[in-house]
Amino acid sequence: MTFLHTMLRVRDLDAALAFWCTALGFVESRRSRHEAGRFTLVFLRAPGDAAAPERASEPGRASAPEIELTFNWDQTEPYSAGRSFGHVAVGVDDIYAACARLEAHGVPVLRPPRDGRMAFVRSPDEQSVELLQRGPALAPAEPWMSRLNSGVW
Repeated sequence: MTFLHTMLRVRDLDAALAFWCTALGFVESRRSRHEAGRFTLVFLRAPGDAAAPERASEPGRASAPEIELTFNWDQTEPYSAGRSFGHVAVGVDDIYAACARLEAHGVPVLRPPRDGRMAFVRSPDEQSVELLQRGPALAPAEPWMSRLNSGVW
């Protein structure tokens, strides 16, 4: 068995790409437009997986797990996240730098990395994203260790 991707429905593709690619650093690996079904699929790889070899020619063979953004052209109402979806988790080399970068792009850090290990943010479509420090936790540091949680994630 091979994990291929997680699909997330997005209402505003530009806002979703600004979050996932510009703020978080994911890299678009491929895109397809489906005129008959009126939707676009955009597949994203984590920054560390961006240099992975191109997909094999067989359908369903990914070289690394991906996020699939599904943009239904005619969707105007927000999607319900549903109770079965928890979050997408990504590993980062420096959780403090990752959170600062997200805030610089206007993304609020809802669960700050007070412990030097874990933080949570939300995408423009309200999907939870957990940031986890790779390796050992960083030493607690300001401004993060004194920040309180905000909102839900």
